[in-house]
Amino acid sequence: MSTPSESKARPGWLAGRRLGIAWLLAVAVPTAWALAVSDEIGRWTIALGVLASVPCAVLGCYLVLRQLSLLGDAISHAVLPGIALGFLLSGQLIGPAIVAGAMVVGILTAVLTQLLSRLGKVPEDASLGVVFTSLFAAGVLLITHAASDVDLDAGCVLYGLIELAPLESSPIGGIEVPRSFWGLGLVALATLGFVTLLWKELLLVSFDAPLATAVGINATVIHYALMAMVAGVTVAAFEAVGSILVVAMLIVPAATAHLLSDRLLRMMLAASGVAVLCSALGYRGAVALNSSVAGMMAVVAGALFALAVIMAPHQGMLARAITRLRLSLRIAREDILARLYRDEEQTSPVGDEAPAAASVRTRWVEALARRQLRRGGLVSDSASGPPTLTDLGRAEARELVRAHRLWESYLSTHFDLPPDHLHDPAERLEHFIGPGLRAELDADLQAPAADPHGRSIPPERP
Repeated sequence: MSTPSESKARPGWLAGRRLGIAWLLAVAVPTAWALAVSDEIGRWTIALGVLASVPCAVLGCYLVLRQLSLLGDAISHAVLPGIALGFLLSGQLIGPAIVAGAMVVGILTAVLTQLLSRLGKVPEDASLGVVFTSLFAAGVLLITHAASDVDLDAGCVLYGLIELAPLESSPIGGIEVPRSFWGLGLVALATLGFVTLLWKELLLVSFDAPLATAVGINATVIHYALMAMVAGVTVAAFEAVGSILVVAMLIVPAATAHLLSDRLLRMMLAASGVAVLCSALGYRGAVALNSSVAGMMAVVAGALFALAVIMAPHQGMLARAITRLRLSLRIAREDILARLYRDEEQTSPVGDEAPAAASVRTRWVEALARRQLRRGGLVSDSASGPPTLTDLGRAEARELVRAHRLWESYLSTHFDLPPDHLHDPAERLEHFIGPGLRAELDADLQAPAADPHGRSIPPERP
């Protein structure tokens, strides 16, 4: 038998579980369809896109939460000289030297940005722009001149050739596996291990760096470790997908997920789902339009972000519009109830009436509010005159008027405002004064019988 606390917690847990199942289906169904209608090369292309995009999306969550999106973009460009130097030192297009060079330059980007900002007394975003553009330009020069006699194409680094990556493969157990699969798979595992191992440290540093420092976590070391990991993931994905897709996957899935959830783990799962969708739908879109696969994946990421901006359940434009509409309707209903209650009192309209609030409200909101009051049994239509309050509506209206007049009394007592300056603030706040605050106001004012205008304050509901 469940306890009361378990019973109260269960509906929220069930709602979260249903939402998770719905999201899983929203990702799995299109991905399964894309895999089913694609040939073997297409399926490998989607798999490589997933392996390249998901680590970027996971690390991108930390960048978005820490408002370092531009730094992630800068690192993904600034590692280009690290790639070139790694090649010049090792003579290999892939290998540990390339990744190490990129990670060093990634950390160097973060360090130089902070040094330039502190020593040069320039804004951090300006110093970041100077550092990453300079390093990126240096990398382009190194690639085009120092390595001009070898196959190190700047265009490949920028745009990627993910659709050709499955062609360079080797048989494993009778299955042709792309060479890039193992490198990207290793990066995905390394990212998972990094996040798992430093979960607590990354969490504290991302949300409250001073608190992390206070409990003994070196926030600077964690910051540079994250930047190094971003640089490593970036360069590992360069050869397969190019920097354009890497930049998109570092920020866009995480920004999309941030609109869908405010919990870090859920945000990472949502960002990973967005990355999977981008890979699957991006490939099918590129096939249909005969365009760049990496470019189409980035376009799909942008489209999913735009959809989240509109349709996100809590932070989307539609959800906010619905919330504003509900608030407007509630205020309209309460204004109508209070107005009808005052009409029943047959009091003078001076100071305590609210025609101004109703005059600026659109007619359809007023009409809809009246309809809701009738359906809720708070107001009944009168054949011989205006609508009248029912007993239920009168009880609710009494509490609204009581809140209004208590607040007017409080303002008059503690702020010494003239009587003609009391109505407007009380009119705005009466809709948000609950029973607890009404009781506190009543106790503070020692249960006044009338407001500053001389109107009786309705007694507390028994």
